Amino acid sequence: VEIYIKNMNITFLTALDLSGTIDAPDVKLNMGSDNAKDPYANTFLRKRGYGWLLEVEEDDPEDNKPLLEELDIDLKDIYYKIRCVLMPMPSLGFNRQVVRDNPDFWGPLAIVLLFSMISIYGQFRVVSWIITIWIFGSLTIFLLARVLGGEVSYGQVLGVIGYSLLPLIVIAPLLLVIGGFDVVSTLIKLSGVFWAAYSAASLLVGDEFKTKKPLLIYPIFLLYIYFLSLYTGV
Repeated sequence: VEIYIKNMNITFLTALDLSGTIDAPDVKLNMGSDNAKDPYANTFLRKRGYGWLLEVEEDDPEDNKPLLEELDIDLKDIYYKIRCVLMPMPSLGFNRQVVRDNPDFWGPLAIVLLFSMISIYGQFRVVSWIITIWIFGSLTIFLLARVLGGEVSYGQVLGVIGYSLLPLIVIAPLLLVIGGFDVVSTLIKLSGVFWAAYSAASLLVGDEFKTKKPLLIYPIFLLYIYFLSLYTGV
């Protein structure tokens, strides 16, 4: 079989255009800081029981509170209560019931510690005893108030008794100055005890006691006399 191909021009018209640019992809080296985002590393570690290495603890905003807020210490509230105790006259316009209705622990504790530190001229052995008297004396007043029909909690009594030690702290420098004058010193002591007892009794003794008020005022008065005796050593 003879195949004759005559006058046949085979023209290759296909031309390859190899010109142009090739964009190289962005390659980032992962040195291990983003292992948690790598699905292969994530899967590998979790299968081996090391998935906890990929966990990141988030900051809790509650852990970043100031120290005073963390301990529930409100200095403005404590300062206001101190003024209410030192100036118990209703005519001055202070809302004294906040001392009873909004009790706190740190304010009374600081006042009791201050009174303890200045008692008996700095003898530290009396500090623990004064704190003990404050706690159990307040418990006695609380139980008596409940027996008499008063609606008061132990925390409220503890706060009021603690804050009402402030008048005894105020008269302490005066006793050091005029300690040699027996008559004047006695008057200052009595005024301090009456001041403290009135501040506490006016907050704790409510209308619910009615005719039974002296039964609660009297032990409060005796409690502050005992506190004063711990200061003077008599």
